[in-house]
Amino acid sequence: MKYRVLNILRQLAMMLLVIWTVVSHVTLLIELVPGTPAAVILGETATTEQIENFNKKHGLDRPAFFFSYSAEDGFAWNGIDNRYADYWGGLLRGDLGMSFRTDRPVREMIFERYPATIKLAIAAMLVAIGIAIPLGVLAGSNKNKFIDNAASFVALLGISLPTFVVGPFLVYIFAVNLGIFAPTGSANPEDIVLPAVTLGAALSAILTRMVRSSVIEELGEDYVRTARAKGLSERMVIYKHVLKNGLIPVVTILGLQLGVLLAGSIITEKIFNWQGLGLLLLEDGIGKRDYRLVQGCVLVISVTFIVANSLTDFVYRRLDPRIRLS
Repeated sequence: MKYRVLNILRQLAMMLLVIWTVVSHVTLLIELVPGTPAAVILGETATTEQIENFNKKHGLDRPAFFFSYSAEDGFAWNGIDNRYADYWGGLLRGDLGMSFRTDRPVREMIFERYPATIKLAIAAMLVAIGIAIPLGVLAGSNKNKFIDNAASFVALLGISLPTFVVGPFLVYIFAVNLGIFAPTGSANPEDIVLPAVTLGAALSAILTRMVRSSVIEELGEDYVRTARAKGLSERMVIYKHVLKNGLIPVVTILGLQLGVLLAGSIITEKIFNWQGLGLLLLEDGIGKRDYRLVQGCVLVISVTFIVANSLTDFVYRRLDPRIRLS
């Protein structure tokens, strides 16, 4: 019991540390990006008075951090009256601030798009699992044969091709030439197919190699020889015994790869105009210098990744008795 409480406290402390690091780094980076929100949002025709009013309205006329630096004055202490402290104060109250461009709550804008991104990530994961398990089992149970070499080639190809190549290629084949799917959009249920395959391609390649390695390793265990000696068919041995034990490490990879899927969804959503969190971050956040929106989107992605890792750790402990006993 004591160990479990300490483990929960350790994970909470790590989560808070990661959130603090992410927020701090994102805040620093967006302050270093050339250009100001007022110039981008108001446009080149904005007057000096309009820019000053905009900065005052959103607090941009105040220091960004507790300290600042200039070549003339060096380091200067700004005190607690700064935007960074204000953001953390709002964050502790569950307030992610207001969008500079739309004057809408950032939390509201994010959670309008968040379900679409999670839906895409889950669909991509299902695509990856659906490809990786059969292909990995075939490769692992036919080691060094033609099927194994072919599966390894497909896996290597999937890892090598970036998302921005796979996406347009699928659009050209299945949307432009065959007309099966719409090239962009997220209005219809079938619109998720091409983005999910694009996002899941690289993950399926990684999982295929993992499943292959696990199957090869498990096939050399004593319990496999015992099962074969009892007269079980090869299919029963592989799918009932080998695959069950061989998929335990794959669960860990799936949890860790969720962060990769969320990061990759930014490019995928841009290619297919998928109305998710990645597109919101790229176009409305970074593109419009909407600092609060950028901070909010990155924070939500980070928290999602942390929660996914915690759930993965929990599931892994339930699947592997050796972890529970250690």
